[in-house]
Amino acid sequence: MVAKKRKKNLNFFERIYIVEIIKGMILTLKNMFRPKFTMEYPEVKFEPPASYRGRPVLVLDENGVERCVACGLCSRVCPALAIEVQAAETEYEKERYPEKFEINMLRCIFCGFCEEVCPEEAIVMSKDYELVYTNREDAIYGKDKLLVPIEQLRDRIEFLRKFK
Repeated sequence: MVAKKRKKNLNFFERIYIVEIIKGMILTLKNMFRPKFTMEYPEVKFEPPASYRGRPVLVLDENGVERCVACGLCSRVCPALAIEVQAAETEYEKERYPEKFEINMLRCIFCGFCEEVCPEEAIVMSKDYELVYTNREDAIYGKDKLLVPIEQLRDRIEFLRKFK
């Protein structure tokens, strides 16, 4: 047997959609008189919360040594293939450091996978959101642009430690 579809009986107002139009007009009028939350951007800067994922940076410890041990996990987990790491040997106790660490910011999708996979908390998503480039070469960040002192990243690192 084939089941017959039951037809819903609509009243006159439902058939001409007046009820829906009135509901939409009421919603519009309610929102029209609410206060506006527009930010005057260049004059007023946005202060992102600790959970914000801006551009990725490398952490520089208090003693001036970078935390990265060039394990390469960040480059392997990056879905956009934006990170390139080349390791070199060192005489310090950590044995390795990144001789070359580059992030192509045009490819980076700010997903935060690199930050999550890093065993040393060496790569962190900062609060930087103003990224402007005049050419493609400016968008490739080397260690000179990526190294940031740990004092500037304290709130992000503390936020990450809550979830580990």
